[in-house]
Amino acid sequence: MEEIIPVTADNLEQCITLYSRVFNSEPWNENWTHEAARSRLSDLLHTPKSLIFALFSHQWLVGFIGGNCKETDKGTTFYLAELCIDNQAQGKGYGSRLLSHLENELKKQNVQSIYLLTMDDSQAKAFYNKNSYVINDKRIVMRKHL
Repeated sequence: MEEIIPVTADNLEQCITLYSRVFNSEPWNENWTHEAARSRLSDLLHTPKSLIFALFSHQWLVGFIGGNCKETDKGTTFYLAELCIDNQAQGKGYGSRLLSHLENELKKQNVQSIYLLTMDDSQAKAFYNKNSYVINDKRIVMRKHL
């Protein structure tokens, strides 16, 4: 049995554990400590206008999706900050189900668009392309190392 529920302080710890495990493995190979993941996801949970949903299958946390709404001159947009699917569950449609659930919830709130950042030439980019997301030709990502 599958269910998608809001992430709250009560189930956040499961998301933290999953997040550090997934993003510390292939293809990301990042270096998340449990405390750093806790800080990131707690901050997201407490960001104004945030929405985070978790997908459980037979009481097992399969993944979660979340971000927050922002106002623009063209209406409300949603910044998709995190989509995390357990390594053993990837490629089985769970990410698409979470994405679809989020999109439906955002439509109910009259959100006009979603934007996100992901790695170029990655499985994530292919996943978003498959789900009708396109590269925004008018925006680029810039950074400065401090």
